[in-house]
Amino acid sequence: MAVLDHLGITVEDLQRGIAQFDPVMSALGYQRHDADGSVSWQMGDDPELILFPAREPGSGPHRHGRVGWQHLAFAVDSAEDVDRLHAVAMAAGWHAVRDPKTYARFSDRYYASFVEDDNGIRIEFMHNPPRITP
Repeated sequence: MAVLDHLGITVEDLQRGIAQFDPVMSALGYQRHDADGSVSWQMGDDPELILFPAREPGSGPHRHGRVGWQHLAFAVDSAEDVDRLHAVAMAAGWHAVRDPKTYARFSDRYYASFVEDDNGIRIEFMHNPPRITP
């Protein structure tokens, strides 16, 4: 059983949040579930991601590096998947923080991109295959 059950994210404009998150979450293989006042995405036993509208309109955007949210990383099967998901996010209105590239400071196999939505919510698409030993 997974320990992390769900992740709730507050956005300024729920409809805009859906427009930005849905293409990305769908491309990752998650199924969307609409509810009264929120929307969520679920895939198998993975933790559910839920978007909620802000209780205090005008209180955003989140600022990366301040106390609170840092980023959420999605592990994918290949560098090509990182590139594909980065392109999906760009087409959905996300902003590139870091284009896809190798991050040697993590490992010589760590390939990732970072994007932010209109609310300053940052996600990473990453591929870090295990080291192959002879």
